Amino acid sequence: MPDNMTPDERAQIQLERLQSTLNRAYRNVPFHRNRQNRISEKTGKDPSLLEDLSEISGLPFMARKHLGKHYPYGLFAVPLRDIVRIHTAPGTSANPTVTGYTRQDLLNWREMVSRALMTGGVDSYDILQISLATGLANWGRDYKDGAEALAVGVIPNTPLSPEKQLMVLRDYKTSVLVTTPSEAVRMAGRMFRAGLNPTALNLKRLILVGEPVEQGFREHIEAQLHVDTWLHYGLSEVPGPAIAFECEHRQGLHISDDHFLPEIIDPGTGAVLPEGEAGELVLTSLTTRAFPLIRFRTGDRARLIQEPCKCGRPMIRMEWLEGRTDDMLNVNGVKVHQDQITGRLKDALGFVPTFRHYLRKQPDEKNLLEICIAVNDKLFSDEIKMLERQLRELKTGLSETLGVPVQLRLKEKSSF
Repeated sequence: MPDNMTPDERAQIQLERLQSTLNRAYRNVPFHRNRQNRISEKTGKDPSLLEDLSEISGLPFMARKHLGKHYPYGLFAVPLRDIVRIHTAPGTSANPTVTGYTRQDLLNWREMVSRALMTGGVDSYDILQISLATGLANWGRDYKDGAEALAVGVIPNTPLSPEKQLMVLRDYKTSVLVTTPSEAVRMAGRMFRAGLNPTALNLKRLILVGEPVEQGFREHIEAQLHVDTWLHYGLSEVPGPAIAFECEHRQGLHISDDHFLPEIIDPGTGAVLPEGEAGELVLTSLTTRAFPLIRFRTGDRARLIQEPCKCGRPMIRMEWLEGRTDDMLNVNGVKVHQDQITGRLKDALGFVPTFRHYLRKQPDEKNLLEICIAVNDKLFSDEIKMLERQLRELKTGLSETLGVPVQLRLKEKSSF
């Protein structure tokens, strides 16, 4: 969408894209079509014939539970022959989240990521390194594609030891690093322990993804590493990164509202909140063909900023706030739900033990998910070696399933 459009012209294109998305979803996806029929029966109106963007508030929400319920391809709006990429991410139930992309979807996503990177000053003279956890591996591919479209030299997301990541950062003359805030802190700690002066590096900027950051954190990491930081917002389940991004003024994140329509709702009632109030971010895809999202509840807290930005970009902005409106934990940018833990424990043990889970933030190491399990006679063997083996297998299985570091602790049930 050209930046020189008037607000009315942009709204008209958004409306046309929304109508097209609704028509495609209602025509091709039984889940959406059944909802359309219920609305039509109740109101006597076709919900795909919206005449104003505000009328979207009359449509029902999508939630993460719907993604697992319709596993694997139940929410695809195009035939499988049109799908050119399939992504899998941990879901909120036993089933993972499966998303598909047409060729045009990938081109749109590449354009969004390229725009976000270019806004952050990334250009063909840069060497961009991607360092993301396994739970965000899909984002690594998207950032690679977006950066390559700008003719940037890319070091793709590759599982490496911390020492080798640091070696690549130094020896390959990385100038831009795409990573999470927690990983940035971890890498800074490794640098100083290794006696490596950040001024000896080519590193100029960090693209921080997966988690909101406070101003104090940014000032600290920028002073430590002598870099600029740029914040990008995305969804770890669907469909990917750089849905919103910062410009040089860093007064909120510009939402790619030519591709996504944002709303802020009261998480308790679902009502759309007045302009400027903080609540839960809801997103509707406008251009996605394979996997349309209609009023998807992200669980992220945000506030929309309607005032024009000094940079002149016409896209609406949002302030990404700490905390969530649901019971999910954000572990290094990866969302983890209790049902995922429950399912894995049941698969491994044959039953669901009493447990609690916590996010453990560590100052110089990667944040992790701590799971405390109540010990009883049914749970583990009395033999130390067998107990240690069971714990190792369970920890490995949980970490692989969830895509985050896991620490297991055994506790007496009376301590819960």
